[in-house]
Amino acid sequence: MAGKGAREKALQFLREVPRLTSQNIKGLPKAAGVPGHKRSGKSNVSGQKTGRGWGSSARAKQYFAPLGYEAGATPIQRSVSFERSYNYGIRTTRQFPPVTLGQLQLTIDLGRLDAQQPIDMAALCASRAMAVDPEKNQFGFNLTHDVGLDTFQSKVNLEVQWASEQAIAAVERAGGRITTAYYDLHSVIALRDPLNFFLTGSPIPRRLAPPADLMEYYTNPANRGYLADPRAVADERLALAQKYGYELPEEEAMAPHLLERKEPRQIFYGLEAGWIVSLKDREIYKPKDQGLAAAYQGELV
Repeated sequence: MAGKGAREKALQFLREVPRLTSQNIKGLPKAAGVPGHKRSGKSNVSGQKTGRGWGSSARAKQYFAPLGYEAGATPIQRSVSFERSYNYGIRTTRQFPPVTLGQLQLTIDLGRLDAQQPIDMAALCASRAMAVDPEKNQFGFNLTHDVGLDTFQSKVNLEVQWASEQAIAAVERAGGRITTAYYDLHSVIALRDPLNFFLTGSPIPRRLAPPADLMEYYTNPANRGYLADPRAVADERLALAQKYGYELPEEEAMAPHLLERKEPRQIFYGLEAGWIVSLKDREIYKPKDQGLAAAYQGELV
C-alpha cells in the first residue's frame, strides 16, 4: 500500500482531532522565555520606572495616606477634638438643611410652633416638621425664601444658623426678629433632642466659638450674627427696611419674647452651661465651685 501524502495526512488529522475553539488553543510562548530574544526598549521589571507610571520602588518612597489621615496611622478625626469642622477635609463640609418661610408659617399655623415663645433649633426639631442629623455633618437650619416670601406674617423671635437677605427681610417686615447663631456638634446633639440629653445626666456643655472660616459671617451685622455689635445690627435693620420699603416697629412696643437673646456660650433659653437638669428629681443642679463655673462660662482656658 502506497504511503499517504501530506494532504491525506492533514485531512485524516482533522477528522480525528476535536474542533478547534478559543478554549483549546494555547498561546505562543512569552517573548522573554524565547532563547536569544532581544528585549524591547520598555521594561516591566519590578522596581523600575516604566512608560505607564511609577514602579514599586517609587511608590514605596512616596507614600500617599488615605483621606482623613495625616502622617500616621491615627485618623485626624481621632487625633483632634470631636468638633469635625476643624478637620480641614472635603468630607467634613458643614451642612445646613433648608427651611422655607412657607414651611415655617405652616408649622406655626398648625400649632406645632408657638410664635409667642423664642424659636430655636430645639423648637424646630420638636415640631417634627424639621430635623437635623449630626452624623451627616448637619449643623443647623438654613432659612430660605424660595416659598412663602410674600405670605409670611408671624411675629417670631427666630434663631437659625444661616439665612438669606430676603428671608431676613421677610421676618423683620412681619414685626419679628431673627438671629443667625453657630452651634458645634456637641451643642447640636443636645438641641435636637433635649429630653434624651437631659436623661443622660450630663452637664449642659458650653457653646464653642465658630471656626475661622465662619467667624466673619457670624460677626457681620448684615447677617444678624449673634456675635455682631447690637448697635450695628440696629443700623442694618433700618437699612434693610429702607431697601425693601417697610417700617420697623419700635423696640419699646415689641413683646418681651421678641427681645430675648442667648449669650454666646448659652445653648438653651433659661439654662446655663454646666447645669445638670434632672428629670427624675425635677431639679436643676448648679456647680458650686467657682473655678468650674468659670470654666463652663468660657472665662478659663
